[in-house]
Amino acid sequence: MLIIPAIDLKDGRCVRLRQGDLNAETVYSDDPVMMATQWEAQGAQRLHLVDLNGAVDGKPRHLNEIQAIVSAVRIPVEVGGGIRDLHTITTYLEMGIEWVILGTAAVMQPSLVREACTRFPHHIIISLDVKDGYVAWQGWVEQSTVTPLAVLNGLDGCALDAVVFTDISRDGMKTGPNIDAIREITMATEIPLIVSGGVSGIDDLRTLQSDVPSIAGVIVGKALYDGNLDLQEALAVANAVSPLT
Repeated sequence: MLIIPAIDLKDGRCVRLRQGDLNAETVYSDDPVMMATQWEAQGAQRLHLVDLNGAVDGKPRHLNEIQAIVSAVRIPVEVGGGIRDLHTITTYLEMGIEWVILGTAAVMQPSLVREACTRFPHHIIISLDVKDGYVAWQGWVEQSTVTPLAVLNGLDGCALDAVVFTDISRDGMKTGPNIDAIREITMATEIPLIVSGGVSGIDDLRTLQSDVPSIAGVIVGKALYDGNLDLQEALAVANAVSPLT
């Protein structure tokens, strides 16, 4: 199980939101590159970047910062937020991003996801950001009437590398992951699942390992930044082989 530190970018800074609310941010660093190199130095094997401004605006807003992070670290990086066309996907992959994450497009533009998977097999991840059982989109501002299982069914056969599942109601709240919802997703797909939202400390990681051992990774943000979770301890706990390549 991979432990993947999150770096959320807003207005050029590294922040964390509460339940995806752009008005409920905590700034952790004015230097996202320093944060990236810090996590790498502590043993992270992968980084999760989100362009929060881009997610709302529907276009990249932190290309320079993301390029700087990719240039500064040796570990692979995944990025999401505002990626809604092939040009943006290509731009990120050509700058050295390993995986591009599509959220809104997975709901609104499944044909784009299919085309991207055809052109860039196993470099595309879809993000299922769920609130009250339905997928949210447009930077979590809009709520759809589409279930996560319906999105997965609509993309059956795509060469996706992974699925990121986020329970919005638990994101940044440190209330523990939604085990029942996670288990439902793992039973519905053979695509590697990365879990995000709710991890408050080492006990939550142990619970995930014991209750849903098939998950490929866990994205961790606020618990790391607040010091409630030590990355090296988390990596020691998550020493099982991950199905992600």
